[in-house]
Amino acid sequence: MTQQNLVIVDTACANLSSVRFAFERLGVTPDVTADAARIAAADRVILPGVGTAQAAMRNLQRLELVETLQSLQQPVLGICLGMQLLTDWSAEGEVNCLGVIPAQTVRLQAGELPLPHMGWNTVSAVGDNPLLRNMDAEAWFYFVHSFAVAKDDSTIAQCRYGQEFAAMIRHKNYFGAQFHPERSGQAGAQLLKNFLELTDADTRA
Repeated sequence: MTQQNLVIVDTACANLSSVRFAFERLGVTPDVTADAARIAAADRVILPGVGTAQAAMRNLQRLELVETLQSLQQPVLGICLGMQLLTDWSAEGEVNCLGVIPAQTVRLQAGELPLPHMGWNTVSAVGDNPLLRNMDAEAWFYFVHSFAVAKDDSTIAQCRYGQEFAAMIRHKNYFGAQFHPERSGQAGAQLLKNFLELTDADTRA
C-alpha cells in the first residue's frame, strides 16, 4: 500500500498501540501526535478514544485541539468513543462534542442484555458505505460500549443489541465506527484499508 501521512490523534484517553499496530500491518506507519499543525497537515486522521465523553472533551480542550479537529478537510475516522466525539452532544456527562456529524449519543437501551455491549456482533451497511466495500453484507466486528449514537440520516451502518443503533456514521469527510476495527480481525483490517483508499468522491456525500 502506498505510504501515507496518517495521523492518530493522541487524545490521552485511548490505547493507541493497537490502532498503530493495525495500520503497520497494512504497511502504513502512523504518526501519533497531539500537535495541531501535524494533525492539520495529515492525509488521513484517526480519532480514537475510550472512557467517557466528558473526560475526552476535556482532554481535547486542554490540548487545544477542538477547533483543529472541527476544521479538517481530509478523511477522518473516529473509533469507539472517538466516533461519539464527532457528534453534536453526548448523554454521557451531558456534554457538547465536536459537532462535525449531526447526530446525538444516548445511553444504549439494551433491555435485559448486560451493559456494556461487549463482544462480537454483526454490522450491516445502510446506503452507500465506502468503508464496508469488499466484505460480507453482515460483517462481524468487536464492540465495547454502553452509549451509542441514535440512528438518523447520518447512519451508514447499523447493529442490534437490544435495540438498533448506529454502528457507523458519516458527514462529508468525517466517518465514525462504534466498534474497534483494530480488534476485529480480517473485517477490521479491510475497513482500515478502505479508509486509506477513500477518494475525493467518497468524502463529498
